[in-house]
Amino acid sequence: MSLIDKIAEAGVVGAGGAGFPTHVKYGAEAEYFIINGAECEPLLMTDKFLMRSFAAEILEAVNEVAKIVGADKVVFALKKKYTEELACLKRIRDENNYDIDFFLMESYYPAGDEQVMVYEITGRTVPEGGIPLQVGAVVSNVGTLYNVYRAIREDKAVTDKYVSVLAEVNEPRVVKVPIGTSVNECIEAAGGSTLDEYAVIIGGPMMGENLVEEEAINQAVITKTAGSIIILPKKQFVIEMNQQSMEHIKNKAEAACIQCTFCTEYCPRYLIGHENLEPHRIMRALAYEKEDNTEIFKTAQLCCECGICELYACPMGLSPRLVNVYYKQKIAEKYESDIEEYKPHIMQEYRKIPTDRQIARLNLSKYNHQELYDPVEIEVDKVKIPLNQHIGAPAELIVSEGQRVERGEKIAKIREDSLGANIHSSISGKVIKANDNEVIISGSAEVVS
Repeated sequence: MSLIDKIAEAGVVGAGGAGFPTHVKYGAEAEYFIINGAECEPLLMTDKFLMRSFAAEILEAVNEVAKIVGADKVVFALKKKYTEELACLKRIRDENNYDIDFFLMESYYPAGDEQVMVYEITGRTVPEGGIPLQVGAVVSNVGTLYNVYRAIREDKAVTDKYVSVLAEVNEPRVVKVPIGTSVNECIEAAGGSTLDEYAVIIGGPMMGENLVEEEAINQAVITKTAGSIIILPKKQFVIEMNQQSMEHIKNKAEAACIQCTFCTEYCPRYLIGHENLEPHRIMRALAYEKEDNTEIFKTAQLCCECGICELYACPMGLSPRLVNVYYKQKIAEKYESDIEEYKPHIMQEYRKIPTDRQIARLNLSKYNHQELYDPVEIEVDKVKIPLNQHIGAPAELIVSEGQRVERGEKIAKIREDSLGANIHSSISGKVIKANDNEVIISGSAEVVS
C-alpha cells in the first residue's frame, strides 16, 4: 500500500481547519511544502503541545510528505516566541539531517491563516477564491502531520484528538480523547467549570463555533477538526457578538455604519491583494440595497471569516463577518475573480494585529498565558461519531446497529467518486445507533449474537 493510500485508509483530514481530506491534498506536486505551526487563533495551546511532545514524529512525517509532493523547499513556520517548541524541532531536524527550514513569524493575528502564511513565505498571493497549490504550495498543520505519522508508520487510523480545555475551568489542560467524546466529559477532565452557567466555544475565540444553550453543549462532541474548548461567561463580548440575528445586524448597519472602511483596511485577504473583497461595501449594500442578488454580495465568498472586521476593526461594533457568512450560504455560487496580477496593499506589513492586543480587545486577557495542568488521556464508555467531519460528502455507513466494532475499525467509508474521508471507531463496543449522520458506540453494551 502506498503512503497516500495509507493516509486515505486512516481517514486523515486537516486537523486545524475545515478538514480537507489529506490524501487528496498530497496527490499534487508542489514547489513548497509548508508546515503551519503558528497556532492561528488567540489563547490556543494544542499545536504547541504537539510540537513539544511529538517533534520527532511530526518531522518524520514532514520528511516523507515532502517527497510525496516533490517539494523543492520545505518550510516549517511558527511564531518567534515559541522558543521551547523551536528548540525541540531544531534538535530533531539536526539529529536526522532533515532538509527543513524554519520561518519565524511575529505574534500577530492571523499569522496562521494559510494564505497569509503562503504570502509571507513565498511572496506570492493565492488567487481570490483559490488554494495555495495554485502558487506552488501545499500547507499542512502539525496536528495533521502527527496523524500522518501514525498512518504511515503505525498503520493507525484517526481515532483520537488532542484538545486544549481553557478559560473558565478549574484545571486548564490538554486532554487526549477518543473522537466522538462529549464536550462535557472534556470539561470534567479539566476539573469542571468555575461557572454555574457558561457558554462554550469549540475552536478559537475568533472563528470557533459558539454554543450557548445547555442542550447544544450537551449534544456537542469532539471531531477530527476540534482543537480547543473555551469556556466563557454567557455575557462575554465574543459570545454576545455571535448571538445576533441577521435582522438585528442589518438594523445596526443601517443606523450605525459610518463608512470608515476600517473593516476593509484591516482585512488580511484584502491586504495581500484580494482587491474585490471590500467588507465596507458589503455592509453598505446590506443597509441600502433591496435585492439580495446585488453583485457585491457575491464577493462574500472571498471572506476567510477571520473575524478581524467585527471583533477588532469596526469602531461601531458591527458584524461584517456574520454578514459574509450569511451571504455565502444564501448565494452558494463560486466567485469568479477578474484579477490577473495580484498586488499586495502598500500597508500590508504595517496592519498586522498584535495577538496580545487582539486578546485585550476581546476582553480575554485574564485567560492569556494560562498555566496548564499536566495533560491527561480520557477513557470513555460511549462516543457519538459524526459521519461528516470533513470537506466533501459524508462518509458512507458500513456498520449496523447491534454490531460489535473494535477500536480503529472502519465504520464509514469514502463514497465512490466523491471527495471525503474514512471514519473509524474510536472505542471498542456495540453500535447502538447508526444512520447517515452519526454512529453511537457503547463500550458497556452487550452484543447479542
